Amino acid sequence: MTLGPTVRRVSDPLEVQADAAQVLRSAFAGDGAGVVGAFDAMVHRGGVEAACELAWGLAAKMVGDGLARGPWRLEFPDIEQAAYDARWVARFLSAYANADLSTATALFRTAQLDGKLEQCLLMLAGSAVATIRRHTR
Repeated sequence: MTLGPTVRRVSDPLEVQADAAQVLRSAFAGDGAGVVGAFDAMVHRGGVEAACELAWGLAAKMVGDGLARGPWRLEFPDIEQAAYDARWVARFLSAYANADLSTATALFRTAQLDGKLEQCLLMLAGSAVATIRRHTR
């Protein structure tokens, strides 16, 4: 995934929702290329912030509605021994739970600079699917 400088921020919630649905459809089907393609399409239309909004929406699906206002601290034993993408997802979810968009954006940019954003977004989409499946049982 190649992310260039931010062009504009996506403000159409329906567009973000449609892209989130496409990411989830692809993730449910085990189509990693489809997940990456949906994020790429979002980046081309709205820049890096648009892709971050899409990831933020996936975090919302995982955390659910009605979360009491934080601060929240998520406990992940031995998190530092986890793979980069697993640590990133845990921290991104923590940022979401605390309504900390600036940290989420920083995590996004850091993963981009580290060349790990694609695998982090794949892990996030896979985690969202696993969470949805668990909640629908």
